[in-house]
Amino acid sequence: MSVPELTRPAWSLFARYRHSLWLLTTRDLKIRYSTSFLGYFWSIIDPLLMSGIYYFVFVVIFHRGGAVHQPYIVFLLTGLLPWMWFSGAVSDTARAFLREQKLIRSMKIPRSIWVIRLVLSKGIEFVASIPVVIIFVVITLFSPSPAHLTWNVFLSFIAVAIEAALIIGIGLIVAPLVLFFRDLDRAVKLILRLMFYASPIVYGLNELTDPTLHTLAAFNPLTGIFSLYRSSFFPAELDWFAVGVSAIMSVAILGIGVLVFKRTVRAVLKEI
Repeated sequence: MSVPELTRPAWSLFARYRHSLWLLTTRDLKIRYSTSFLGYFWSIIDPLLMSGIYYFVFVVIFHRGGAVHQPYIVFLLTGLLPWMWFSGAVSDTARAFLREQKLIRSMKIPRSIWVIRLVLSKGIEFVASIPVVIIFVVITLFSPSPAHLTWNVFLSFIAVAIEAALIIGIGLIVAPLVLFFRDLDRAVKLILRLMFYASPIVYGLNELTDPTLHTLAAFNPLTGIFSLYRSSFFPAELDWFAVGVSAIMSVAILGIGVLVFKRTVRAVLKEI
């Protein structure tokens, strides 16, 4: 296979190599869940436990969740679930070339597929965790502050596309660099911890009343993405400026990722 094929832009891989991409993605999911007793239910149990912990800490202990964010558990989940896709996929893509090096060398497919399949498998887990939101939405119907689904739910498809582009871009950058700079893997984990609190997950963008802070928060690419997801139940959370910034930054990061991957793919093949 020629080098141009190996460095083909990420968005063109789906058409020509979609079968290989799907086989590797389903292989990841089978390995992850086939040997597990609960299997698929881990996709629900994990976010369920995480949301329960954060709900206890921020609502029961710190009494968060004003009237605009009721029911707070739904507000929390609409930020927490896409965050788990982002953090899980970025963590996995950082080690994409450290795993199964013999298989990567032997398979004659573009090496960027090894990054994209991790984003896709985590994205499938994200979709599989959506029933957690549905469960709590149904539960809130019997509470004083029920969750109301709005037509903005269709904006979630835009959010998925932007988030996928962002994660693929980051993955194409960190996957080859971690192979040469192993400390970068730890740095990625540290940055993800910081980003959790710097992103509007346990709080909303509208709570940042200071104009400067609000604008700075909008330049976090995750802010606009979470804004789209949350608008399904909380229309006031929709901020088109933040969405526009997220879309532009995600496309830019994807472009940078493709360029970085093209420049490093030869060295990656030699290293592994």
